[in-house]
Amino acid sequence: MNILEFLISPSDAAKRSGPHDKVVLSSRVRLARNIRGVPFPGHARKADRVRAFETLMPAVQSLNQVGSDAFAESMEKLSQNEKKVLVERHLISREHEAKGVGSGIVLNREETLCLMVNEEDHLRMQALRPGLQLGQAWMSLDSVDTDLESRLEIAFSEQYGFLTACPTNLGTGIRVSAMLHLPGLVLGEQINQIIQAVSKLGLAVRGLYGEGTEALGNVFQVSNQMTLGESELEIVERINKVLLQIIEHEENARLTLLEKKAKVLFNHIGRAYGTLANAHSISSKETMNQLSLLRLGVDIGMIPGTPKSLVDELFLLSQPAHLQLKTPDKLDAEQRDMLRSDMLRDRMREVARPDHLGVVIPPKAAA
Repeated sequence: MNILEFLISPSDAAKRSGPHDKVVLSSRVRLARNIRGVPFPGHARKADRVRAFETLMPAVQSLNQVGSDAFAESMEKLSQNEKKVLVERHLISREHEAKGVGSGIVLNREETLCLMVNEEDHLRMQALRPGLQLGQAWMSLDSVDTDLESRLEIAFSEQYGFLTACPTNLGTGIRVSAMLHLPGLVLGEQINQIIQAVSKLGLAVRGLYGEGTEALGNVFQVSNQMTLGESELEIVERINKVLLQIIEHEENARLTLLEKKAKVLFNHIGRAYGTLANAHSISSKETMNQLSLLRLGVDIGMIPGTPKSLVDELFLLSQPAHLQLKTPDKLDAEQRDMLRSDMLRDRMREVARPDHLGVVIPPKAAA
């Protein structure tokens, strides 16, 4: 079975739900691990990378948490577009997309556990959950890590903890992150204050696809920067508390917009609907930004009868690699923009016209 047949359909993937998922799109916990005595992938010869790959793949596939029906493959056997689809699904990193011989991926059937072999480290294990579920993601990954340690000799120092290719991962090797949809804070011009406050707490705020990427669709990733000096559970709990505060700020920002700038908000959402439903050429960036406003419209009750999952599905289907799946011909940017608009016009027939009369205005504003 190839990876495209294995992956959960965009429609079913979009229907996954979790706590606080109006704001928190997904939670992820990642652990970086390396084999003792083998050079890190970035400094290893091809023979060393292949040796690490041949050691890790069977060990990872035999983990109880992975399951017998998992997908496992070497990166050089995946097409370029298949790799890009995995990036758009946030299952692998952009760095892993560029890998070939000596690197691999193992993905469980539920897409809650994904392991990258020979990315920056020999092994990067990721647990993923919808909504705010950092604790659950950590518990599941902790059991994987414990099982792995019984099968492999992991590079570890009594002084520094787990040894990693990048010094910022030294210690626990853990990265805890959540993907947040923050249109209220952006429209309310409060997002820079929040980013500055979060940065002072030692957390990083990045764009849709991680470091160095833009926050398309008002989507931001928040994660820890340091992994040394705290236990894994302490890091998870600290970030969870910060995320709950960001959620509260986003919810308050949305209420403030409804109280003080309702017409401006309705105008943004109405124009987004009009663009998505009528455009004959639209870029990926504009689509993400307009879908963000449409999702906000669904959240506040301005688009009755439209499930949030439909908008989340369109987020995914409008991405370049997912669009490329629609045709065997290689698409250039202009062709993608036209194909994207065709797809959106067709699917927007399922979306009700925005109706501000369905929005419940907070009592303060009504007064």
